[in-house]
Amino acid sequence: MITNISKYISGCLVGCAICATLTVSTSCSDMIETESTRQNIDPEITSKTDSLFYAFGILQAMQQLADQYVFQGEMRGDLLKTTDYTDNNLRQLANFSATTANKYDSAYVYYRVINNCNYYIAHRDTALYTGATNVVLPEYAGVKAIRAWAYLQLGRNYERVPFFTEPLTQISQIDGNSFPELDLAGIVAQLAPDLERYSGYATPNYGTTSGHNIGSPNWESQQKSYVPSLCFIPVDVILGDMYLETQQFDLAAKHFITYLTKVATRVYSPYLAPMASKYIGSGRMGAIVDADLPDASSIAVMVTSTPSWSGIFDRNSTTDIISYIPMAVNSQNGATTNVPLTFGFNYYATNEELSANGNTNPYIDEVQLLPSSALNTLSDSTEYYIYFDNKTGDRFDSIQASKAGDMRLRSIIHQTLVDDSTHQWIDKYKYANIVLYRTSTVLLHLAEAFNRLGMYDAAFAILKDGISDKLLERNSDGTYNVTYIKDDTRLKLQTTYPMLSEENINKFESVSTDATGRNMVNAIYGIHSHGAGTPTSDYPGVNVTYGTAYHAGTSPYQLDRMAGLKMEEIAKQFNINVGTTKQDTINAIEDLLCDEYALELAFEGNRFYDLARLARHKNAAALYGGNFGSLWFARKLAANKPVKDLTNPQNWYLPFK
Repeated sequence: MITNISKYISGCLVGCAICATLTVSTSCSDMIETESTRQNIDPEITSKTDSLFYAFGILQAMQQLADQYVFQGEMRGDLLKTTDYTDNNLRQLANFSATTANKYDSAYVYYRVINNCNYYIAHRDTALYTGATNVVLPEYAGVKAIRAWAYLQLGRNYERVPFFTEPLTQISQIDGNSFPELDLAGIVAQLAPDLERYSGYATPNYGTTSGHNIGSPNWESQQKSYVPSLCFIPVDVILGDMYLETQQFDLAAKHFITYLTKVATRVYSPYLAPMASKYIGSGRMGAIVDADLPDASSIAVMVTSTPSWSGIFDRNSTTDIISYIPMAVNSQNGATTNVPLTFGFNYYATNEELSANGNTNPYIDEVQLLPSSALNTLSDSTEYYIYFDNKTGDRFDSIQASKAGDMRLRSIIHQTLVDDSTHQWIDKYKYANIVLYRTSTVLLHLAEAFNRLGMYDAAFAILKDGISDKLLERNSDGTYNVTYIKDDTRLKLQTTYPMLSEENINKFESVSTDATGRNMVNAIYGIHSHGAGTPTSDYPGVNVTYGTAYHAGTSPYQLDRMAGLKMEEIAKQFNINVGTTKQDTINAIEDLLCDEYALELAFEGNRFYDLARLARHKNAAALYGGNFGSLWFARKLAANKPVKDLTNPQNWYLPFK
């Protein structure tokens, strides 16, 4: 229960609510700027263009919470370990001992965003047109989506929180207030019906696709840009997440699909086996026995994939990004971040500092956070799939698993030998961009919803093949080429969840024709292939068609096999009897998805929320008992040595401050 709400919100009012009328107009003097020629003094929120000052003020408030978002989400997960240099605030988050004195425990930073959104929403004139086009609604919907995202974080972190949608600009508004305290379900019930009105809306377009140049850190020669439209969150993405959190899986799936079919500029990301040529012959810490790998000719074909998955996180890459918070390159340009530094990368180092230390890159020895043993073990034990040329004429008639492991973690680890000791640095935040959503995030969340809807085969398809026209292709005898998809699922993918309907199937084509007339594989790949090689036979640049090259039974990455391995693991870890019912399969595929979340989204601020959400699904299903999800959650985090009993969901939340 939250006490003294008036005192708390009055602090929020003094600190941020009045920003809506006083300081938001000057926020654009920082990193986020507009091209408006009007003075930044008292801009008019009722005009067609000056509301940008208020919208960008909201985005600046998002910068203020960026570090907390990452650390609250990752330190309370199982993918990071602390070192001798770790800040004590981070240690406290990791072992669940954080108090209201913790630097990264502040509901205030979320309420500042919310109250600025409230002011904008209350005062924005939504009836402004250029010709027949309403020029306001995309931005208006985008601000409502940001407000919903901020409330979602509050519900995830604090369980029950004060809820208000009126802008608080005067102390009298909070004296004797009776703001309701809502949990996640209550927040969704309050905000989702209104957001539904804007389903299908894209984020506001400010007339740029390349971003605005915002300078570079002192040591960096290439300058950093940002794309304003990506600083917003698509309405259907946040609606999908809100429904997923509250186990409304049908609505969640439908909104993720609305985003992919009506809003997204890309539906899959064409990354295969990142950095495979560099890592295929060596493990994370040692060499792999040559006998574990097929012959060199097969490997040569395998390693030609481009672009590399790790390139997603470069300074100006937005290939896979749906929504992000680009942080300033220095304090003169706006809000900066401590996230790169905790991973051992001094993004804000000056040339003088680097020269004094004899460095050419700003890596430091005082690394605070490293990949956990659990993540290293998962990455190293993941099978890597390689084409095996058996010289029979069909180059791709066999796909085999090597012991090379998953490539994603390795491709974002900078590693060197210093004084006979291996040093590691995580490079995901090397350029100070805080990613909120990627295309991969949406696809994995859609898989989670599909799985809990009983469509575990569609969920597995998102990992293995991607949802594409491949799933509907038939052999000459009329049988389906892809055999693990049930007929009922195929029908639903064309009707209820219409990714493969006549209207949408062209967005999910697996093969296209290039200028020379060759069949070229398009950007439809399973998420698992980003780091574990492709478990299908289609490959970029290879002149083959799907029907002649794909042999579903030849890959070791099969639904029944992978689900069976997970069932065995669950039975052993929890000493329970795991059957082979549909519900057992759903639970096993959910654990497989949990592993994929770790491999694909590690360190991006998602992990605690993913674990807590999946644990709630398991508790609600009560397949192995009503508290199985809580036991599962506690086991995942045992290595953090938590000071609280995590089998009690009440102990998952932070103290409200």
